[in-house]
Parts: sequence; C-alpha cells; structure tokens
Amino acid sequence: MNTANKITILRILLIPVFMLVLMLQFKYSDLAASLIFAVAAATDGVDGYVARKYNQVTDFGKFIDPLADKLLVATALICLVDMGRIASYMAVIIIAREFIVTSLRIVAISKGVVIAAEMTGKIKTVIQIIATVCALLFYEEKFMILNWSAGYIAMFIATLFTIYSGFVYLKKNWQLISESK
Repeated sequence: MNTANKITILRILLIPVFMLVLMLQFKYSDLAASLIFAVAAATDGVDGYVARKYNQVTDFGKFIDPLADKLLVATALICLVDMGRIASYMAVIIIAREFIVTSLRIVAISKGVVIAAEMTGKIKTVIQIIATVCALLFYEEKFMILNWSAGYIAMFIATLFTIYSGFVYLKKNWQLISESK
C-alpha cells in the first residue's frame, strides 16, 4: 500500500476516534473533536497531493478516497443531529447530494465517461468542513444570532451551497441519465 492510500486509511481510522471523543462530552471534547475532524478533513488534500506528486494514483485510491470523505462528513452530520446542533433536514440534504452525485458518476462510468470534480464540489467540501467545525464549536447561547447558533447558520449556508453544487453536477451531466440506451 502506497503513502497516499495510507493517508486515506488514516482518515477512515480517525472517524471513530472523532465520534468517540465527541460523544464522551468531557470538558474540552468539542474542541478535541473539532481538531480531530479538521485533521481528518485535511488528510483529503494531503493524500491527493501525495498521489499526484509521487505518481501514486491507484484504482483503490480512486475508490477509497471519496468514500472516506463521505464517511467522515456523514458521521459528523449524524452526530450533530443527534446532539441537537443542526436540523435533520440539513444532514439529509447533504448526504442525499452525495448519493446523487455518486450515482451519477456510476452511470457515467458505465457509459465510459469520467466526471471530473467540479470546482463547486470542491468549494462545497471546504464550506461543509468549516460549517461542521462551527457547529461543533459555536452552538452555545453566547453564539446565538436571531435564536440560531452561529454553527447552525454556518451549516445552513453549507446546506444551501450543497444544493447548488448538486444542481451544477446534474445540469452539466443530465444527458448521461436522460439518454436511453
């Protein structure tokens, strides 16, 4: 297993650590969980950089990297819903968008087409990561704005951008699923 794939596996291994630290709710658990989440999220850029720079792109890496990203984000969203820090519709929309885009990519592959990552998808990921950290750290009463926590507002913005990003993918690639073969 090459270095890039080991970094991706590290991201997956950090997911239960993140979840455990967050759910234990000790004095600085939110801060610790935020740091673990941020480190895990940062490994996404690192593994991609290492894979491209050192020619370590593999089929396994192409499969496991996006799966690791989706597992990390879905875990954080589910935990945040469970803790009452974000609304369930936010998690459903964000996770549904991932299923839709992944399904679209599978259809494209079956037709011999590779759908490259859109810039809106990359921006969406960064916004989701920032919003998740905000929802982990800025949920208390002192961070309230119009009865919503700053973390909730950040996740609301991430949800809106997630919808937009999904729309961009669907609009650009609609012909792949609208064609009958």
